[in-house]
Amino acid sequence: MPIDKTTLPPQSSSSSPSLDGREGLERISQDQLNALVRLHERYMEGRLGGRRAVLRKTDLSGLSLAGQDMRQADFTGCNMEGMDLSEANFQESVLYACNLQNANLNRTSFVRADMRGARIECASLEEANLDSADLRVGGFSTDGEYDSGQSACFRGANLSGARLAGSLANRADFSDAIMAGVNISRADLSGARLEGADLSGAEITDCKLKGADLTSAILTDVDVNELRGLDADLTGAVTDENIGTSVMELTNPLAQMIEEHRLWVTTAGKEGGQLDLSGFDLRPLKSLKQEQLTAIKAVRGRFFGMNLYQVHLQSALLDQADFRSCDMEEADLRGSSFKGAMFAHARLRRTNFSALMFGGGGSGVKRFNPCNLEGANFRYADLSGANFKSAILSGADLSYANLQGCDLREADFRGAKLEKTILDEAQTEGASFDEGAFRLFTLGGQKE
Repeated sequence: MPIDKTTLPPQSSSSSPSLDGREGLERISQDQLNALVRLHERYMEGRLGGRRAVLRKTDLSGLSLAGQDMRQADFTGCNMEGMDLSEANFQESVLYACNLQNANLNRTSFVRADMRGARIECASLEEANLDSADLRVGGFSTDGEYDSGQSACFRGANLSGARLAGSLANRADFSDAIMAGVNISRADLSGARLEGADLSGAEITDCKLKGADLTSAILTDVDVNELRGLDADLTGAVTDENIGTSVMELTNPLAQMIEEHRLWVTTAGKEGGQLDLSGFDLRPLKSLKQEQLTAIKAVRGRFFGMNLYQVHLQSALLDQADFRSCDMEEADLRGSSFKGAMFAHARLRRTNFSALMFGGGGSGVKRFNPCNLEGANFRYADLSGANFKSAILSGADLSYANLQGCDLREADFRGAKLEKTILDEAQTEGASFDEGAFRLFTLGGQKE
């Protein structure tokens, strides 16, 4: 059903490009959208002159429906990217194949809504209600006809505390989504992708997960007995059974061990002892804010969710450590090794990943020690303003990461994944990228 322009305020016609190559979508203004909302309200109240909101294949990007009652409305194929839909009610509405990327969906109700094939990447859905929502495959073919080829996509979205009880989400993509405290009881997530998702504290009673990909997912405070025998892939998943030894079980108090470690550093190993937290679960500490931990060892250490603001971790060995969702703003990580470490969703603004120079002075011998981030995972991390000068990032995954304004000079990005990485205003002189990398991204003020 096309938009009835007789009910809308006058607006010069315009169109926007479609994300999948189809003909451009028609654009309407906030005033026009408000007019349709008023008519929809009358329709829901059964008042004279009311009309159900039907906005199929329309560009609504950046507009607002915050707090509005949009029950039973039809937004099939609309571009709703970046919209403010917080606290709105879309119960039993149709959002088939909609683009909801980067939208504000906090505390929004999608109870029994048709969201097949919707793209909800990087959106915020804190405390949203998707009970019994249809999140199965759907979409449009190149000729604009209905198609069933695209799965609903929540990659990198924040679903903290959301409700998906009884939803139909088989084959949906929740990779790297934040789903802490989510309720997916009685939901059908058969064949769904949950790689790297944070499901800590999730309610999963009677959830169907046959064939689901839960590799590297966080499943702490979850009854994993519910997952046994469901044919789900739990390779590398973090559970209460394999989280590692709690730091609270150290033989000596941590404060004492840190002091001995600092003595070991200042005396070049002649006194004290190196702090080795390899395999330990550091989360009970909650914070190591501004701690001086130069040259520690914590291979496979679990730090995720901790406050590490301005922490000093220079020349440390932290390979395969888990820093997901940590606050590491302005941390000093120079010259450290983070091979295979995980930083997804971490806050790393103005963090220093540059090299360290050792030696000189009387010996005259200098040693250059770059920060090694080979194979590290930075998906969806905020790295704006960070210093990566001379860093090794070969094979790292920086998909959807924000590197705006970063110093990337002389860094090695060969083999790195850079899907939708933000590199605006980054300094890239002397950096090594795979051939053709500059054709994929806009580097602020820099030409290919």
